[in-house]
Amino acid sequence: MRTGSKKSLLLSICMMTVVGIVAGCSGSSGNKENAQGTAPIETTTSENAYKDKYDPPISITTVWGVDPELRFKNNETIEKNVATQWAKDTLGIELKSLWSVTDTNNAFATKMRLAMSSGQEMPDVVTIGDEQLAQDLIDSGLFREVGSLFDQYASDTWKKAVELDNHVWDPYLRDGKKMGIPVLDYAYNHDYLLWIRQDWLDKLGLEAPKTLAELEIVMDAFKNKNPDGLAPSEVIPLSIGFKNKMNTWMADPSWIFGAYGTIPQQWNVGADGKLEYGSTQAGSKQALEKLKEWFTKGYIPKEAALWDENKAADPAVAGKAGILPGPYWMSGWPLVDTVKNVKDAVWKPIAIPTGADGKAGRHGTKYTNGVVLINKKMKNPEAVFTYQNYMFNNLADPQVGSEFDNGVFKGYDYDIDASGKVLHLDDIPGGYVNSIRYLLVRDGARIPDAQMKALLNLANGGEAKTKLELEAKNNYGTETPAAAKVILEQDSISMKNMFTGPTTKTMKSKMDYLNKIESQAFNEIIYGEKPVDSFDKFVETWKASGGDAITQEVNEWYDTVK
Repeated sequence: MRTGSKKSLLLSICMMTVVGIVAGCSGSSGNKENAQGTAPIETTTSENAYKDKYDPPISITTVWGVDPELRFKNNETIEKNVATQWAKDTLGIELKSLWSVTDTNNAFATKMRLAMSSGQEMPDVVTIGDEQLAQDLIDSGLFREVGSLFDQYASDTWKKAVELDNHVWDPYLRDGKKMGIPVLDYAYNHDYLLWIRQDWLDKLGLEAPKTLAELEIVMDAFKNKNPDGLAPSEVIPLSIGFKNKMNTWMADPSWIFGAYGTIPQQWNVGADGKLEYGSTQAGSKQALEKLKEWFTKGYIPKEAALWDENKAADPAVAGKAGILPGPYWMSGWPLVDTVKNVKDAVWKPIAIPTGADGKAGRHGTKYTNGVVLINKKMKNPEAVFTYQNYMFNNLADPQVGSEFDNGVFKGYDYDIDASGKVLHLDDIPGGYVNSIRYLLVRDGARIPDAQMKALLNLANGGEAKTKLELEAKNNYGTETPAAAKVILEQDSISMKNMFTGPTTKTMKSKMDYLNKIESQAFNEIIYGEKPVDSFDKFVETWKASGGDAITQEVNEWYDTVK
């Protein structure tokens, strides 16, 4: 499989896990009561009736931001394809596109904002991944409250999935009303561990490091006693990049900060129970001092401040990096390609090392990756639940012999040979297509802990039987189940960003500036352009330039949800 296809697959269905079950839809009666037993809510539909299938068909309008890597086949488009035909045939729902755009350079968000500001027709339903855009659309007043719809129409499977973390609603609350339906994602999808060249460890007679002190011994040996005969100047012991952020989805140093009790660029719960900004805490100063030391010794790339996540992965794939931080699914992408350059390379997952006082921390993964908004003017808002209930009841965790047991659409994301064996993705005639991205809601439907359960079964020696288990066994890297187990064994160190509310008033006017001075201050310390004590001046400036006001606003919001 080409790297682009594999990346698209792994980032879209990528694993998490701790995050169903084929169950019946919520019902087909317009008289169905909600969870509180109250009368049905009022909608703008004339019949006000939920149906498992609409006959005659009804239409739902939407708009699309198309992933540049998403492929099409059989002369299809995002507007008309196997998924839109399936929705009409199976559910009596005709999906109509108002417009679509290839989503490069935030093109979707730009077009959506222009449509909103110019008074253009808004779609009945839209899935939004850009958090700020989602907040702006909610505040536009064009989209309706959805909590009552969810209570009345969502299937039990869907509701149970949401109940795994009820805080998924928090970003979309307005005066206690739920204004958007969270798009669920797999748990732990971007929680970190370290991927290390086990073949290098073996040749050097070293054990996997458990502490930062042991990690330094390993990095020094990788660089100065390289078992593949690489010169010290050729080796990057720890490949990281923080061009975009210190806290992102791969190859960043946020876990180093975790060894000192904080995670940068997010809001963590402090000792007093209030939220504090991780980048301004004393632990960040210690982490920056350690990064400066590692930079001076050549343990991290000289270009780290200029490298994004993908660039930082390149030395690992080339066989010149010894350690790459990142999610548990990385053995499937990009590390699987290392053997193309170094035949005997072996990557293994290890736990996040602890600091001198035994602390460890990594950024945690939200259980969501977007939100679904429903237009106030939509005639049949209950139809969204006809569609998504089917997804949750049948696709989220398909069981053996069920409709989506092998995949979503035959000939697209899976195929079967003459003997009935499911083909590897690379062998699908005409090529693999990530057709789950054709569905109305991103990735169809995910139950946060479903994939991790599948991985743990494999890690513990269980047989692959279900779709999620077979998918992991056949298409992900061989070390993925073991890596998932490592992640869960360090579950207690996972630190989620605890502020998930709307952008605050001061954030809107000050956060860009605060992010700028933070990035500059951190880079200057790591690169030795400023002393470590300059951190204190940064914190002072951050607080006086809006940081204190933002902290107050964040905690005012936190008081309403904690």
